[in-house]
Amino acid sequence: MTLIDQLPPTADPDDLFEAFSSWTEERGISLYPAQEEALIEVVSGSNVILSTPTGSGKSLVAAGAHFAALARDEVSFYTAPIKALVSEKFFDLCKIFGTENVGMLTGDASVNADAPVICCTAEVLASIALRDGRDADIGQVVMDEFHFYAEPDRGWAWQIPLLELPQAQFVLMSATLGDVSRFEDDLARRTGRATAVVRSATRPVPLSYEYRTTPLTETLTELLENRQAPVYIVHFTQAQAVERAQALTSINMCSRAEKDEIAALIGNFRFTTRFGKQLSRYVRHGIGVHHAGMLPKYRRLVEKLAQAGLLKVICGTDTLGVGVNVPIRTVLFTALTKYDGSRVRTLRAREFHQIAGRAGRAGFDTSGLVVAQAPEHVVENEKALAKAGDDPKKRRKVVRKKPPEGFVNWSQNTFEKLIAADPEPLTSRFRVTHAMLLSVIARPGDAFTAMRRLLEDNHEPRRKQLRHIRRAIAIYRSLLDGGVVEQLDEPDAQGRTVRLTVDLQQDFALQQPLSTFALAAFDLLDPESPSYALDMVSVVESTLDDPRQILAAQQNKARGEAVAEMKADGVEYEERMERLMDVGYPRPLEELLSHAYGLYRKSHPWVGDHPLSPKSVIRDMYERAMAFGEFVSFYELARTEGIVLRYLASAYKALDHTVPDERKSEDFEDIVAWLGEMVRQVDSSLLDEWEQLANPAEETAEEALEHADQVRPVTANARAFRVLVRNALFRRVELAALDDADELGALDEESGWDAERWGEALDAYWEEYEDLGTGPDARGPRLLRIEEEPEHALWRVRQTFADPEGDHDWGISAEVDLTASDAEGRAVVRVTDVGPLSRVTG
Repeated sequence: MTLIDQLPPTADPDDLFEAFSSWTEERGISLYPAQEEALIEVVSGSNVILSTPTGSGKSLVAAGAHFAALARDEVSFYTAPIKALVSEKFFDLCKIFGTENVGMLTGDASVNADAPVICCTAEVLASIALRDGRDADIGQVVMDEFHFYAEPDRGWAWQIPLLELPQAQFVLMSATLGDVSRFEDDLARRTGRATAVVRSATRPVPLSYEYRTTPLTETLTELLENRQAPVYIVHFTQAQAVERAQALTSINMCSRAEKDEIAALIGNFRFTTRFGKQLSRYVRHGIGVHHAGMLPKYRRLVEKLAQAGLLKVICGTDTLGVGVNVPIRTVLFTALTKYDGSRVRTLRAREFHQIAGRAGRAGFDTSGLVVAQAPEHVVENEKALAKAGDDPKKRRKVVRKKPPEGFVNWSQNTFEKLIAADPEPLTSRFRVTHAMLLSVIARPGDAFTAMRRLLEDNHEPRRKQLRHIRRAIAIYRSLLDGGVVEQLDEPDAQGRTVRLTVDLQQDFALQQPLSTFALAAFDLLDPESPSYALDMVSVVESTLDDPRQILAAQQNKARGEAVAEMKADGVEYEERMERLMDVGYPRPLEELLSHAYGLYRKSHPWVGDHPLSPKSVIRDMYERAMAFGEFVSFYELARTEGIVLRYLASAYKALDHTVPDERKSEDFEDIVAWLGEMVRQVDSSLLDEWEQLANPAEETAEEALEHADQVRPVTANARAFRVLVRNALFRRVELAALDDADELGALDEESGWDAERWGEALDAYWEEYEDLGTGPDARGPRLLRIEEEPEHALWRVRQTFADPEGDHDWGISAEVDLTASDAEGRAVVRVTDVGPLSRVTG
């Protein structure tokens, strides 16, 4: 039975509260006083600002709010800052209200969009609010993690619904809101509803605080001995988190029985990457690692082990995960300062309380502990003084270690101030974009009046409002000059005095804003070109968000190679530094696409909100014939392999959706099949979740996580597997062209082809030919022969070299082991010979 079955016959507030509280009691849940107060205000129709500590049951209040909206026959929206949390909440609400009553919109996924309860990102709701305003069919909005209102890049999306949906009841929730009197007054004025602020400083699980001047290992050992695990050790870089996990393996944290439990829960989980193999060692030792750069399946494994109480320590960053339910008893800060992208500064009160609030979870602990470590130089000085004892002479002789240059200090006083401090007031982050003006102009009614209200009655100070007004005027003029809008002499039937001259897709600002440009740019490509398929990939890649870590790694690699080459050529240092300024990451078709974008922008000015960014990640990986692990290793991206995979998954979805079927060549479909299968074999959860959303009733979120690593055999997708085999062989061709016998030997040592044997084979080739081709023709299917032997679960393959004479008599012979390929999730190729065809056939 779902909560929907508990709906009373009327929306009377008393009946609603009674029905919902009865439902919670049936599940053994006792409402906290703050929850009761918030729910009473919600069912009474008031706006509610709920500011209660982490773990105090805000999600239950959200469920009660949706319940009240359903009883009033209103559409309610739940928003969260990240797609993963929106997806998680979607599945949770499906359980509570039934799949037919819950939908989801994230910008790249739409499920049951006409449902009465909708889960979405804040950006999606902001777009709807701008498009439809007070005419939007939205009766209630629940905004979770509302402190994201103050995020510099995304805060605007949390403000727009408050400005543009006066018909809605709002429930704003966060553990770290600070002073909300401005929101209380503003919401009451705009919506005409009473607005209640429900606060509670009382945590269901109380916290205690300690400042430590002992070495971190000593601190941790004491915490473990005092049964304060699990301990979350907070670092402010991913590298520090991983290094800490490695350092802690010297401590024996688990008994033999506990290690056996960990091994049993891990089972046959596949640790497929280099970092995965490190993580396997850490978790079997009782140590978890958790940060945003990890593969999703690894993060979920750590969460699963932590929820089972099997991890004693988790080393992570300050972004443990918005809304991730990981039971932590102790939060241990390694520092009270962080680098924010421009400078090192002391943590803000909101940041501190957001992290500290993870300690002590209801249902797991009776209390939580927050510990802060003193700076390392202070710890060493304290240790030296302790060694000197109470003898004043010895203490005076102690040479105190100084902090590193540029060090931003913190102390016990800093810690105590953060504990006592309320979160800072939320700062408005309003901004004006082309999409905003287009959405408002597309509405019925007078767009000038609507924009004036939006620009002059937002939460910005007057000085910033004037700046936004000037920007809005400039954007409007560009729309007029581009012929995208036109002014009317008389209002039309819907009261418009200005109207659009073009049709916009309903969600044009959400789903790959530059996808329409990509469609136009495809016309510039030559379908007969041997690089046509990869050029199509480059067009789509240029419209995707930049994966900054990957591009930085590509640039570093390119500059390293350029420096080595210039040194070999004897170029002087100053000139080398000057030339390096022109070396960057690869940008295929940059000139063509930049020119096309400039022309396209004149008639589609709104794309100016989304700059074009030519880059080559998919293309680079494909042209180098690299598997995921090889690419990550080549660019030294092991710590951010999760970011690499997320980019590949989003690119796969964009390629699959953006390119019309009639433009998809066979080579292009090969690339898309290869990319999709590679993503699935590395971590199927990203694609499984995306595909599962279309049929949410078929599998619960928990079941999806359970099956996340149970991927289908890699040989099951025949088309993709052929590409994997082709790439594996061509990778060897590229290395052969570079005369890199060492790398080839590392690839094929198990086949008996070590570096020495490869070197001999290549020497024989170079005696006959001066070059070895690696262009489009060299990697074409006509130079690869595959003979399938199903009875032996084997393929015999021959990759012919593209020699400069066109003799095509040299090549690589190999066997592909299908059974081993399925076990390892990649094409397992064993070289049998490298040499002329006559030797193989003879």
